[in-house]
Amino acid sequence: MTQKTVLKQKPQLKIKPPSMYKVIIHNDDYTTMEFVVEVLIKIFEKSAVEATKIMYDVHRRGIGVAGVYVYDIAATKIMQAVKMAESSGFPLKFSMEEE
Repeated sequence: MTQKTVLKQKPQLKIKPPSMYKVIIHNDDYTTMEFVVEVLIKIFEKSAVEATKIMYDVHRRGIGVAGVYVYDIAATKIMQAVKMAESSGFPLKFSMEEE
C-alpha cells in the first residue's frame, strides 16, 4: 500500500484597505468662527488648537479638511455636523471627496 501526500494550499487573500474620504467644510458669510471650532471639537474630535487651525483655513481659503475617514464614518459625521448647524441656525456646508 502506498501513501499519497496531499498538500493543501491556503488561498491567498488580498485584502484591500477601504477607500478614505476627506470631509470638507465650506466657508459661508453667516456661520461664526466660534461655532465652526465647536463643531470640529464636538463632532470631529479635534483639539482646540487643531480646530482653530482648520477654522482659519476655512476662513482664508474657503474650505478646510475636517478629517479623513472611511465612507460610512465620513457620512455620519457630516450628518451630525449639519444637524448641529441647522439646530443652531447656521447654514454650514460640508462635502466629502475620495482621497
